[in-house]
Amino acid sequence: MSILSLIIKREFIAKVRNKSFIVMTFLSPLLIVGLSFFVGYLATMNKDEVTKIAIHDELSILKADFKNTKETVYVDLSGMPLQLAKDTASKNYEGLIFIPKVANIQELSEKVQYISDDSPSMKFIITTEKVINNKLTQANLAVLGFDNDKIEKAEVSSNIHLTKFSGEDTIKGINEMKIAIGGAFGYLIMMFIVIYGNFVMRSVIEEKTSRIIEIIISSVKPYQLMMGKIIGNSLAGILQFAIWAIVGGILMFSISAFFGIQTGAESSVDPEMVGKVQEGLGITIQSYVKEILNLPLGTLISSFIIYFIGGYFLYSSFYAAIGAAVDSETDSQQFLLPIIMPLILGVYIGFFTVVNDPHGTVAIIFSMVPLTSPIVMLMRIPFGVPWWQLAISITLLFATFLGVVWFAAKIYRVGILMYGKKPTWKELYKWLQY
Repeated sequence: MSILSLIIKREFIAKVRNKSFIVMTFLSPLLIVGLSFFVGYLATMNKDEVTKIAIHDELSILKADFKNTKETVYVDLSGMPLQLAKDTASKNYEGLIFIPKVANIQELSEKVQYISDDSPSMKFIITTEKVINNKLTQANLAVLGFDNDKIEKAEVSSNIHLTKFSGEDTIKGINEMKIAIGGAFGYLIMMFIVIYGNFVMRSVIEEKTSRIIEIIISSVKPYQLMMGKIIGNSLAGILQFAIWAIVGGILMFSISAFFGIQTGAESSVDPEMVGKVQEGLGITIQSYVKEILNLPLGTLISSFIIYFIGGYFLYSSFYAAIGAAVDSETDSQQFLLPIIMPLILGVYIGFFTVVNDPHGTVAIIFSMVPLTSPIVMLMRIPFGVPWWQLAISITLLFATFLGVVWFAAKIYRVGILMYGKKPTWKELYKWLQY
């Protein structure tokens, strides 16, 4: 067995036998699934809460336009004096909408007040302003001699039918679905890089501070030791991710099935109505499933594996070099920010640029740049990427990885035997010249 294989095996076994690794491997899916259902439960609780808003309309012109909903109930206090209405609202209601008496109704566009000690939500503000705007618009139309009833009857609600040039139907929100799928793959890569890159760095720091590295380096080349740590930790991470996916999937399926049975047993809704809703949902779900199957899934999955390997090896080389250069995790902070920034930039480019223009100049450039391509390219692939762009991006990624490994090995070779001195960027540059 080669020296590199022995180092990989040692790193892998040391990681998977660690108690914290074992605990978090099986505990994390339970925490994530439990948290997901807890958040969902809290969301259902919020739906049952009703917000009560008081109205004091001195003109008696707007109060009838505020319609009660499941979330909001409006209570008319116009019959009270204003001060009494304020006192009552402050004790019993969320707030008070005050509509003052004005000479011209158009003055209400600036005179309506919402009185409350708590700041209202943006949704409430928009809804309230919409009611006022509609009322004032109707008043203007009446002054101009238009019939409001005829205008309301003339209003049309359009629904654009989306098709491809081939004649095949498509659905709304497909771009958002594509960016969500690509973003999920890109986010997994970023999370893996950050978590297990830090594991590589900590492993190097621990061996360096305990002076074990001095014994190991007497029989192992620094390059072999660095690559062994990177590959060994990556295999442990892949094993942990696989266990998370399997355990999490089983838990989600089991809990969903359990709650589905419970809901079905307790439901008192009209079966015919439920059937119609399920039929409509079935058609919608089928359309989305069809669109997902039309995506380049083979290219997406294979590219995920390639960029997963290339991105992790590239960034882990940086982490290993930093671990060799410092004596503690505290000293590493000055070097970590420049490494993490390209990952964050890739996420922002993906969500704010790719979703609007997946084949634009910015999206293409950052899907080629090796430090951001593992995230940006995976977000572009669901929209369709020419094979030559993929080939160039992957070639640049692995070529950069080889270059970074060469530089990182030079820093690693010098840094693992340096003690008691905090490195600077100038020192790292000198080490590269040795």
